[in-house]
Amino acid sequence: MKIVVIDDDRLVAMSLRTILENTGDISVVATGHSGAEAIALYREHRPDVILMDIRMEGMTGIDAGKLILSEFPEARILYLTTFSDDEYIISALNMGAKGYILKQDFEGIAPALSAVMRGQTVFGEKIIGKLPELMKAPEPFDYEAHGITDKEREILTLVAAGRSNKEIAAELFLGEGTVRNYLSSLLDKLGLRDRTQLAVYYYTEIKR
Repeated sequence: MKIVVIDDDRLVAMSLRTILENTGDISVVATGHSGAEAIALYREHRPDVILMDIRMEGMTGIDAGKLILSEFPEARILYLTTFSDDEYIISALNMGAKGYILKQDFEGIAPALSAVMRGQTVFGEKIIGKLPELMKAPEPFDYEAHGITDKEREILTLVAAGRSNKEIAAELFLGEGTVRNYLSSLLDKLGLRDRTQLAVYYYTEIKR
């Protein structure tokens, strides 16, 4: 079983590598320490499972996981964290993560990875008790409250799918200048800086 380990605490990442490789059937092919590294290492190694922390400086593990799944829908993501915050659990559930376990349960990490490989979804005991309440459907994103028009909504979806301005213009029968104007309007309305932030916003705030 090929694993990539992501944790912003380098000592924790190294310890996890040692623990997992001593189980015999797990090979940690790479370790990383940020959300950006998680994406790059997944693309490079295509592991069987990526074991990832959530709270990291810059891009969180949740944001990185959503971007990985948007590119590789078959990815198996298992979150390992010290936090059992409801918001994180909901995000992990909605994005399609294969599990969410707490770092305190070191002995349960290898069995959790094996369970994920068998197609199971794994949650620690403290998480399971919260699931019935947390599984309620989230409120849909209110485009109208943000002043986003139907055309801007189309463009937002296409930007999140990785389309260039030229491709968007061709698909929607618009001029590239018009697409740029729509994009600028979207960024202003959502308080974002660029199309990368716009794509991340789509997967973290809209398509939850």
